[in-house]
Amino acid sequence: MPVPAPVLRDSATYPPHLASVPLARRRIDRAVRGWGLPELAYDAALLGSELASNALLHGCLRDRLFRVEVERTADGVRVSVTDPKGERWPQPRTAEASEQFGRGLAIVQAVATRWGVLARAVGKTVWAELDAGAP
Repeated sequence: MPVPAPVLRDSATYPPHLASVPLARRRIDRAVRGWGLPELAYDAALLGSELASNALLHGCLRDRLFRVEVERTADGVRVSVTDPKGERWPQPRTAEASEQFGRGLAIVQAVATRWGVLARAVGKTVWAELDAGAP
């Protein structure tokens, strides 16, 4: 009987402050590189940064933490961000050239192999996956 591969996972909770986004990004980068997947580290960190930024802008409540997780999957890595606002799900849109915001999910769609949203008892989790070897 084959031995299952160990689950490699890292998670941290962050306060709803702008300074949390680069902290999460660096943590994801370090974790993915540490798992021997340097070719996925930049994109995983970018996905985490976009998802964390969206959580701050649209999903966080005052004084409620949000969680960022990165997990080594059989095919690559999965980045997840959980926030407390379950009634507000991400909706991709096309931003006007003059708009400062509105491109986060477009970036996620362009970079991730797949992405989605999971409902929680409280809040939601937005996740994105990268497959090793995918263009």
